[in-house]
Amino acid sequence: MNSLNITDLAREQLAVALTANSGRSAHTIHGGHDHKLRQTVVAMAAGRLLDEHESPAEATLMVLVGRLRLVAGDESWEGAAGDYLVIPPARHRVEALDDAVLLLTVVTGSAA
Repeated sequence: MNSLNITDLAREQLAVALTANSGRSAHTIHGGHDHKLRQTVVAMAAGRLLDEHESPAEATLMVLVGRLRLVAGDESWEGAAGDYLVIPPARHRVEALDDAVLLLTVVTGSAA
């Protein structure tokens, strides 16, 4: 069994994001190309965003640090540390309102 402290990883990824030209950093903690589920810790400096992109079949995010906004079309949802958001099946973007870290969970394949 692998063990990982998400709080420590969030702190580390945020430090990387704050010094990166993109203002972002990400580290996949579970899954990948051959898995049906992928979980990634994503850190973003305040004011940065994940540009609008297509939604995977199913995805959620949990805010670990800071505040963010999830925007899909004319709808938006704000989340703060501890909030859990279901990502709609539509084009969307994520904006960091503060320095923020989220846990992104994506279903990458069918459960066949």
